[in-house]
Amino acid sequence: MPNTFLHTCYRIGDIDRSVAFYEKLGFSESRRMPIGDEAINVFMALEDGNPILELTYNHGVDSYEMGAGYNHIALAVADLDATLAALAESGIEPEKPPYRPGGRTTGSRIAFVRDPDGYRIELVEKGDLTE
Repeated sequence: MPNTFLHTCYRIGDIDRSVAFYEKLGFSESRRMPIGDEAINVFMALEDGNPILELTYNHGVDSYEMGAGYNHIALAVADLDATLAALAESGIEPEKPPYRPGGRTTGSRIAFVRDPDGYRIELVEKGDLTE
């Protein structure tokens, strides 16, 4: 049997704040799972229904150190400008305007936003994702 990617897990400081943020990116909450008295896992899914993002809230912890090893997750979006405009209505701004990495003049444009806990999300405009 081949391996299958299941999910990415982030530790979060506030469930409602994080769920609301990821809903703006097209996720929906698929389920919550208490972990004894210590934590709650909230599973978030995209349109295909597979819960690929696990948000873990540890009771009594409202922030975490990011560390130097983590960078970002990436989401493909149909229209980068429209996505950023919708996020801006909620006060979410990109780190810098959309651009093509490495000074390229062709291929997909990207932009980075941060979730409420500071995790970076790369938004990649659909198109030729190989460039």
